[in-house]
Amino acid sequence: MPTRNVLILALLLVVSGVGLSACNSSHEMDLADESMLPDFTQYAPSSVQEAYLFAIAHPEDLSHQPCYCGCGSMGHESNLDCFIKDVAVDGIITFDDHATGCGICVDIAQDVMRLTADGKSPTEIRQFVDGRYGRFGPATPTPMPST
Repeated sequence: MPTRNVLILALLLVVSGVGLSACNSSHEMDLADESMLPDFTQYAPSSVQEAYLFAIAHPEDLSHQPCYCGCGSMGHESNLDCFIKDVAVDGIITFDDHATGCGICVDIAQDVMRLTADGKSPTEIRQFVDGRYGRFGPATPTPMPST
C-alpha cells in the first residue's frame, strides 16, 4: 500500500486534471466532478455522494481526521480510508464502499467539509471530531494534524 503522502498527492493530481466544480458560497467547498463517483454510489443519498466527492477533491483534509465507527479494525487509518482505498500511480482510484452504509463516516466527512469551508484549522477540526464522535467507538489510529 502506498504511503499516505503518495496517496494524497496522487488524488490531488487526479482532481486537478479533471477540474473542480466551483461553488458560489464561501461556506461550500469545491468538490470533484460527479463523473468521478464510483458506480456503487449511484443510488446513495446525496450526502453520501457529496462526502465521496469531497474525499476525492480534499483527501488531505480527511486524512488528518479519525473515524469513530470502529473501522480501525478493518485497517482504516483515517476517515479518508472509509471512502478511498488506494490511488494507483496512473491516477486510478480504488474506492472503499464502507461509507455508503455508515452514517458516522459520512457525518464526519460532512463536518470536516463544513468546518474547512468555515476556515477552521485541521487541529480545530480534529478537536471538534474527537469531541463529537469519541463516544461512538474507538478512533482510527490517525496522528494529530501538525499545526
